[in-house]
Amino acid sequence: MSDILKIEIEGQLATLTMNRPGKRNAMCEELLGALEGFYFNPPEGVRVVILTGIEGHFCSGLDLAEHVHRSAEENLYHSRNWHKLMDQIRLGGLATVSALFGAVIGGGLELAAATHVRIAEASTIFQLPEGRRGIFVGGGATANVGRLLGADRMTEMMLTGRKYGADDGVSLGLAHYSVANGAALALAQELAGKIARNAPLSNYLMIQAIPRINDMSQSDGLFTESLAAALSQTTPDAEEGLKAFLEKRAPKFR
Repeated sequence: MSDILKIEIEGQLATLTMNRPGKRNAMCEELLGALEGFYFNPPEGVRVVILTGIEGHFCSGLDLAEHVHRSAEENLYHSRNWHKLMDQIRLGGLATVSALFGAVIGGGLELAAATHVRIAEASTIFQLPEGRRGIFVGGGATANVGRLLGADRMTEMMLTGRKYGADDGVSLGLAHYSVANGAALALAQELAGKIARNAPLSNYLMIQAIPRINDMSQSDGLFTESLAAALSQTTPDAEEGLKAFLEKRAPKFR
């Protein structure tokens, strides 16, 4: 694995640090490939991922130096590769907590929106500036960021190039937590530890079922919920969880 993505593994937690010094961790082909390499073949035993950046920035979006040289066909394939990675992060089964600060812009916001828990430091800037560059989003924003903001607010955000900070991000759904500068990683580690202590199938069903149910009709969604509940409640972990509750102790899941 290239140094462009630093990977640290401690027990069930993996910390991925995007490492493009001087580039505000802009997404290039090499970094995209490194993220794909991890998420499509994660190390055995890893249950939760913390995703972050270096030098005061999460990710400033697409590396336009690469983008300008692509043909329409190449851009189509490149966009679909982004979609493949975003879907794998969102639905692959590994819970991902993102520690956000500085630039969370364009493709950086698309990447953050694919994660399951988002923590924004005071320095965070959320922005979709593609319209000011004469281009359009291609990494899943219309589906993933639009799902968080709603189509109307995302349209306004893109038309005006509007920037949002951490507190606004929480109120709009772009982030779940707003913290002081320097505090995101510690909270990410704390929350990742809590998630890792859940029953593995429960985490898997939450990641897999909830977003899909959100896309279904109400009746289809409720039936799918019943299937997920029935599956989870027949596992040894469910038995352990209920027993631990009655015995007033912490459960010990697989």
